Amino acid sequence: MYNGDMRKAKIGDIGLYSISGPLGWIISIGQAAVGDGSKYTHAFIITDQNEVLAAQPRGARYDPLHIYYGRSAVLDVPLTDLQRALIVENARKLEGVKYGFSGYLYIILSAFNIRPKWLVNYVTNNGRMICSQLVDFVYAQSGVHLFDDGRQPFDVTPGDLADLIWKDYKLNG
Repeated sequence: MYNGDMRKAKIGDIGLYSISGPLGWIISIGQAAVGDGSKYTHAFIITDQNEVLAAQPRGARYDPLHIYYGRSAVLDVPLTDLQRALIVENARKLEGVKYGFSGYLYIILSAFNIRPKWLVNYVTNNGRMICSQLVDFVYAQSGVHLFDDGRQPFDVTPGDLADLIWKDYKLNG
């Protein structure tokens, strides 16, 4: 379900954000190259009422929730309180996880059904993740599978997460 007001977000919710400036532009071009035309270029997990955990180029870290007010959306996945707590617990374990620039190569090649075994092994075993991969990985580790199309947690962009908002909106809107 879409929730446009970040102040109403609950722990365990997924946040999506449009990065501005040159970095946002570069990510948007990369996403467009793989067929992801979403305006959202960053994803994070809300860990409490005032902070989020997000994969960043210098490692996964906590950010204050208020910096994401504005160009954001919240994916309010229907979860039990126990699932929300488990998602936050699993997210907290990933603080400091290094950024996975190789994840971009994996996503680009996967868009063309090219998945060299060496790259699949490297991306799935190196412990590095981009933001959307971190979100999907945490949910999968918590027993919540966001996608039912057989994809691996490393086959996800911020736009794929945003598509869940529109899918839910079309079904329930």
